[in-house]
Amino acid sequence: MTLQEAMEARHSVRQYTSRPIEPEIVSKLKAKTEEVNRAGNMHIQLVTGEPEAFSGLMARYGKFSGVTDYFALIGPKSPDLDEKAGYYGEQLVLYAQMLGLNTCWVGATFRKVKSAYTIAPGEKLCLVIAVGYGAVQGVPHRSKTIAQLTDAGVDMPAWFREGMRAVQLAPTAVNQQKFRFSLNGNKVSAKAGSGFFVKEDLGIARYHFEIGAGKDNFVWA
Repeated sequence: MTLQEAMEARHSVRQYTSRPIEPEIVSKLKAKTEEVNRAGNMHIQLVTGEPEAFSGLMARYGKFSGVTDYFALIGPKSPDLDEKAGYYGEQLVLYAQMLGLNTCWVGATFRKVKSAYTIAPGEKLCLVIAVGYGAVQGVPHRSKTIAQLTDAGVDMPAWFREGMRAVQLAPTAVNQQKFRFSLNGNKVSAKAGSGFFVKEDLGIARYHFEIGAGKDNFVWA
């Protein structure tokens, strides 16, 4: 499965089976986590066999069940930490999809279990990503049109259009897609709107854009 195929196949899943993630798959997830941590100066951690985070009232409100494994998106406090959490977290989401797993971004409906991960001084837990074998495969989320997500006009180059198609597939909090992409020559800029988790959403969308457009075709403004 390619990254493009993973983007198209991946949907949010909140109900998971009791099937444990196999040790060899856990090893691959941990190796990928270390890779993105090095790339982004993050401290993301994979938590396995921990049912408490999704056992409370908030998780039931969010309709979660069977979640015992998740990524804790942790990093040094900085103005761009939330966006980085989205950008690097989505790399783990799509990698998990390629390994046959399901995922769901979780911003509020979970319990913080501080004994399950390490938050060093000066670091912050942004949100978590549930991961495991879904009881279902999820369904496509509704999306805004490309015209609603960019001001590039109808004569945008093919690579930019493919990037925006990938952005349409990006998961966001309550499907809000509160971001806007702009084009100036081969320079692309992206800005978040206002609302909750919009910076994380922007990070996810930027990663999707890179996959769809091809990083060799543009530079971030």
